[in-house]
Amino acid sequence: MGLTGRATAAGTARYAARFVGSATGGAVIQAAGTRPVLAADHFRSALGLKLSSIGAGTYLGNLSDAVDRRYRAALAEAVRDGCNVLDTAVSYRAQRSEIALGQAVADLVAAGEVGRDELVIASKGGFIAHRLTRPTDKVSYVYDNFIAAGVAEPDDLAGGIHCMAPDYLSQQITWSLRNLGLHTLDIYYIHKPETQLAFVDRGTFRHRLQLAFARLEEEVAAGRIGCYGISTWEGLRQPPMSVDYLSLEIILRLAAEVAGPNHHLQVVQFPLSAAAVESATFRNQPLKGSLLPALAAAVDLGLMVVTSASIMQAKAPARVAAALKEAFSALASDIQRALQFTRSMPGVTTALVGMGHLDHVRENLALAALPCEPARAEKLARNLTR
Repeated sequence: MGLTGRATAAGTARYAARFVGSATGGAVIQAAGTRPVLAADHFRSALGLKLSSIGAGTYLGNLSDAVDRRYRAALAEAVRDGCNVLDTAVSYRAQRSEIALGQAVADLVAAGEVGRDELVIASKGGFIAHRLTRPTDKVSYVYDNFIAAGVAEPDDLAGGIHCMAPDYLSQQITWSLRNLGLHTLDIYYIHKPETQLAFVDRGTFRHRLQLAFARLEEEVAAGRIGCYGISTWEGLRQPPMSVDYLSLEIILRLAAEVAGPNHHLQVVQFPLSAAAVESATFRNQPLKGSLLPALAAAVDLGLMVVTSASIMQAKAPARVAAALKEAFSALASDIQRALQFTRSMPGVTTALVGMGHLDHVRENLALAALPCEPARAEKLARNLTR
């Protein structure tokens, strides 16, 4: 049947209050039980919800039952420790990441540790998703599951790897809901739409986006997703003349042309880290006669910002690691310093970080007890662009 409901203002506020307490007569009431007491600015307001500044990502890992079990345990611990933003994709680890996340959430809800309305669960669709293993005959797999199933035409498959056709996206939402055991996804992203620009002209691309947005509006109306957005990699960090460049202003205009000013394209996800500061510093987004970085443009356009690759997959270049250590010298590890930078950048609602191991969860979420440091983060971002 799956879990009914979705994230709500009351539910996410209830979740946050368990960790940061509530002010009563000037006194701060500590969260009950053994839950950690977290900094008040760990939870941010967006989409009418309270969201943790650190979110759990599920991208990395091989296709094995052992990795599935680690994810299931780590994601449950992340929720217990103050992370209520859980991010996945139907293509991650051949749908195994969605399944592990769904099992973790089901266990927590069944045990009465959390309510479905307290969690913000996001997934993505666009890339061809395999099922549990990589098929030996990929052509037959694509034909059987998408072409013969009538959800896409051959021409819809950009490079044979990416699709935004309306029926395809609806199918992928169905798969994600099944894997996660949910009735509703809180956020649904089109996964790296700029991938298509290597295979189709920009006019075709924009038309495909509009058809996709129209279908996602229908999915919102049907209650299967709460809102939608785009999850990019290079598109929002490129110069405007690049083949895979994306303009946030144009993307929102396309959504408005389809659904009017009250459309539900409300979230954007892109990489931001001390090793990749372009989305915070590179002025490539035209907006109201000015050029702004993607982060500032997204904020001005009213979009919630979620960052990916927030700790550079723990592979910071030596120069960047040294700069982080100088800027955030009080923190215990390179990982914590990298994550503190990203979650502290003004405009960021949630910084995603992979949480496939219990020790990673504990290291990452130890930061949640500390306030963010926006002035240090902005200064470091400026220094790293010199």
